[in-house]
Amino acid sequence: MLEKGMKAPDFTLPDKDGREVSLSDFRGEKVVLYFYPKDNTPGCTRQACAFSAHYGEFRKRGVEVIGISKDSAASHLKFAEKFSLPFIILSDPDLTAIKAYGVWQEKKMYGKTTFGVVRTTFVIDEDGVIERVMNKVKPDTNAEEILAAL
Repeated sequence: MLEKGMKAPDFTLPDKDGREVSLSDFRGEKVVLYFYPKDNTPGCTRQACAFSAHYGEFRKRGVEVIGISKDSAASHLKFAEKFSLPFIILSDPDLTAIKAYGVWQEKKMYGKTTFGVVRTTFVIDEDGVIERVMNKVKPDTNAEEILAAL
């Protein structure tokens, strides 16, 4: 897992409309980069809606919000339209960014061991350096915690 003070790995992934977006596109701007397991699941929906509700506050502070999961761009488009999500959602089916950020981890559920995305949020500064890492975040309070920390 990446830590505070480390250079954030750059990536280029498609957004919900199929446009390529790179982390380096936001150099000079602070970025909240959050990784989540799956579109349209209860926790991920609550987390996305919380970021949506506070998106105006993030933008007033010059902060961009980017969500990443391994879902397809088509799934992201439906998810964003269903919940009117105003921020960028990127598709990472090959786990490029997910593995680079160390959030593809072993999980145990109902006695079964699998691998999946561990809900994690990174705050990346204007120079592309990780300012803050929040592991195993709570979907309902993640956006507010980040705003308070900014």
